[in-house]
Amino acid sequence: MIHQRTLTAAHWGVYEVEYDDKGQATKLHPFSKDPDPSPIGLHMLSDEVARMRVRRPSFRKSWLEHGPGSNSDKRGQEPFVEVPWDEALDMVSAELKRVKHAYSNRAIFGGSYGWSSAGRFHHAQSQVHRFLNALGGYVRHQDSYSLGAARVLMPHILASMEDLMAMHTTWDVLADHCRLFVTFGGAPHKNAQISAGGAMVHRLKDGLYGMRAKGVRFINITPTAEDLDTGGDIEWLPIRPNTDAAMILALCHVLYTEKLYDRDFLDRCTVGFDRFAPSLADKTPEWAEKITGISAVRIRALAREMAATRTTVNINWSLQRSHHGEQPFWALVTLACMLGQIGLPGGGFGASYGPTNGMGSDAPLLAGPTLSQGTNQVPDFIPVARFTDMLLNPGGKVHYNGKELTYPDIKLIYWAGGNPFHHHQDLNRLRMAWAKPETIIFNEQFWTPAAKMADIVLPATTGLERDDIGYARREPFLIAMKKAREPIGEARDDYWIFSEITRRLGADDVYTEGRDAMQWLTHMYEEGRQKSARMGVDLPPFDAFWEAGIAKVPGPNTEPVMLAKFRADPAANPLKTPSGKIEIFSEKIASFGYDDCPGHAVWMEPIEWLGSRTAKRYPLHMLSDQPTDKLHSQLDHSPHAKATKVKGRQPVTMHPEDAAARGIADGDLLRVFNDRGACLASARLSDRIRRGVVRLSTGAWFDPQDSGSNTPLEKHGNPNALTLDIGSSKLSQGCIAQTCLVEIERFDGPAPPITAHQLPAFSQR
Repeated sequence: MIHQRTLTAAHWGVYEVEYDDKGQATKLHPFSKDPDPSPIGLHMLSDEVARMRVRRPSFRKSWLEHGPGSNSDKRGQEPFVEVPWDEALDMVSAELKRVKHAYSNRAIFGGSYGWSSAGRFHHAQSQVHRFLNALGGYVRHQDSYSLGAARVLMPHILASMEDLMAMHTTWDVLADHCRLFVTFGGAPHKNAQISAGGAMVHRLKDGLYGMRAKGVRFINITPTAEDLDTGGDIEWLPIRPNTDAAMILALCHVLYTEKLYDRDFLDRCTVGFDRFAPSLADKTPEWAEKITGISAVRIRALAREMAATRTTVNINWSLQRSHHGEQPFWALVTLACMLGQIGLPGGGFGASYGPTNGMGSDAPLLAGPTLSQGTNQVPDFIPVARFTDMLLNPGGKVHYNGKELTYPDIKLIYWAGGNPFHHHQDLNRLRMAWAKPETIIFNEQFWTPAAKMADIVLPATTGLERDDIGYARREPFLIAMKKAREPIGEARDDYWIFSEITRRLGADDVYTEGRDAMQWLTHMYEEGRQKSARMGVDLPPFDAFWEAGIAKVPGPNTEPVMLAKFRADPAANPLKTPSGKIEIFSEKIASFGYDDCPGHAVWMEPIEWLGSRTAKRYPLHMLSDQPTDKLHSQLDHSPHAKATKVKGRQPVTMHPEDAAARGIADGDLLRVFNDRGACLASARLSDRIRRGVVRLSTGAWFDPQDSGSNTPLEKHGNPNALTLDIGSSKLSQGCIAQTCLVEIERFDGPAPPITAHQLPAFSQR
């Protein structure tokens, strides 16, 4: 053997790389230190994955022959022309210079998404933002599709989501002290496969099973019972989607009217309860039953049970990806405050356990290696989920978090990492907006739908083809991600690509600071090591870490109970809210005067739900959750992901009675549709989903049948061909993917071929 096994990291786990006697990486194995490894990345070396690689710089034919903006409505339909690297870099540099001089940097949008690479140096989002900042700046996005509403709301009322995720009570403490775990939206095992930077030791299964073994009782309030697995009994309350805020407010009503709430905690640790309490007068369990479908008797009994024992209330991130999605999160925090158990071992709330691996970790917090993105000289930004609106409405106005933003006029998009034709809603509308910019450039590893609809695609390396460092908050290891193989085709890492472009534009000193990639790894690691030492965490020097291939983060989590210090002395340990306390009523939010997000938690009827008029035409509520077999749309073309499809399509889960009413059998090909679009999927029947609700997980690469139509049939099972593209509220403008009504019918005609995993056409000059 020339190489012993080395390690690599992906967001869904650490893998051990096996080499043959010629030193070629041949196979990936699960990390031996992980008790519950994810299988998602085991096929990263497979021929099927390699087949879809971008191998050479490629230009859309019309753009290459006629220049920027030529036949932009033909993006995704025209062939590409491969050109040599030097020529490609010259043309990209010239185009950036043209747009900068003709329109200013305010016409450049830096597109990316944080899940591109677990490596902290070759992290595409950091690299593209640093690159564009070196050139004078760019229009950026803010917040995320995952947490658009909560990211804006929670700092006003309690703490940032980043801080909350890092401080969750540990699983061991929950097992020892919690007696009742009530979760809205479950705690899905599939979601907890991931952490930004690498889920190195997967904890959710052992955490939940350990709680059950110590006698914790579980109540799962969700339309889909599959969202929680404890290895034992779970009480399932199948609530109507998008009605959780109403049920939580009814629980608050019972606590208030029966004087089961903790007045001392409310007085010491919160502000605004007395302004909120009058709104509970008519929020009775009977009122909530009509909205939620959960019986008033059970709601009233549950409130009493929670008040009588040590209780953790948990909420899944998916609940805030809905119209008025701020409200269930705000209501849950209010409920936890009324119970008065925040800061006690096994009590309080989770926001949440399940969406990623880090929450509940007993590993210490440290400041790991990160790449500075530099300074952005352009002030313009958009909430990320308003991307299509920005392209369609330059100069338009949008409310956001107490401000009024003006949409810039974008002429050039530079994207590295991420697939907007996965994350965004109403993809048919996005396709129309996609024709607006003059130039769209992608650094990309694979021929994703977005890459196929670009003008210029530069081939990027994968994490197996470069050196990097894997690090995630609250994980017990840092991983030396040593290069395992040579790049496929002519792929280059983002740092090389951007270094070459900035050199041509005279900004390479700002971008590279005179360092090569290994010098950056050393610098970033040592910088993080010094910061961690100030936090009481000692790490080995870089050379020792790199030689060993792994560094264990020493010490336990020194704050295993969320908000314990705050509870003990709110004055000495204030929150970063305006009052320093938890804000049940927010004067700041109330001052914005938004009609769709007042100063305290409320129930507001969504634009689409099973109680609306639209449900008469489209009587099924479609949930579009994180898939089990991939992270977002990454590796949708891998053997692992393809094995989960039925008839090549993403399966849609239906209740057997809903299926029978439509003449649908398990495995049938289906047409899922509403006024916004239609897609094909395959039937998966289960009685563990509420009647009237269907679930079509995200991740299938967007595959429209007729690229020339504004509303084509999507052939692969991408739910965002159907979802609604409006903001959660004027406060956050978060995405509302979970607010979507559809109808389903059996598709009896000839099944159109799936082309999502085919390479684009190529042409000669």
